[in-house]
Amino acid sequence: MGCFECCIKCLGGVPYASLVATILCFSGVALFCGCGHVALAGTVAILEQHFSTNTSDHALLSEVIQLMQYVIYGIASFFFLYGIILLAEGFYTTSAVKELHGEFKTTACGRCISGMFVFLTYVLGVAWLGVFGFSAVPVFMFYNIWSTCEVIKSPQTNGTAGVEQICVDIRQYGIIPWNAFPGKICGSALENICNTNEFYMSYHLFIVACAGAGATVIALIHFLMILSSNWAYLKDASKMQAYQDIKAKEEQELQDIQSRSKEQLNSYT
Repeated sequence: MGCFECCIKCLGGVPYASLVATILCFSGVALFCGCGHVALAGTVAILEQHFSTNTSDHALLSEVIQLMQYVIYGIASFFFLYGIILLAEGFYTTSAVKELHGEFKTTACGRCISGMFVFLTYVLGVAWLGVFGFSAVPVFMFYNIWSTCEVIKSPQTNGTAGVEQICVDIRQYGIIPWNAFPGKICGSALENICNTNEFYMSYHLFIVACAGAGATVIALIHFLMILSSNWAYLKDASKMQAYQDIKAKEEQELQDIQSRSKEQLNSYT
């Protein structure tokens, strides 16, 4: 076999569906974890500098955000390992790989592990749907602030006395208590917040993090379809294996009967 034929045979054993799902999963988790971590830090900075100057007012929120950042570290580590495991499972249950390495025997333990991955991926997919919905909340909050700033910058309101009556009260979202000071920012002060780098970066990073969560959901759905197909293949392969074992046993018995018949016939002659 030449080098070209060998390369073609090796490429034929790659589970491309699992590979695409793994890349999409890694990309989505990386975007969500990386951008979400930086955006949370920027959100704390905006709150401390503009909406809640008293540290005790947002102490609980700071602890929750710090906890979420640690959770992000765990999510990134877990999905890096889980994606590699699913990719390996795709390699060893793809029909092309089976054809490469010849016949093999499926076991009940292997089918059980494959079914366990189907269940676990389904649970993770449902959980990431919740994460995707939760990640849209800060995007909604920052969008409201940004749209309010756009109203202040519009020619109809810019330079008029009514600008100072256009406000954003961050306390209505429930992230800081109602006694937090100042809690509400109006007019030109609000416009200055929208012009800061922290606001610009946090807003866009939350959007990218939300998109990353959506990509992760799509990747897990892709994985779920692949794992279900592989599990069905293993189930059919086990039935075919049992049939081939019975067939081989019957053929062996038939050969034994024929050999004994020939021996008896030779003894008579």
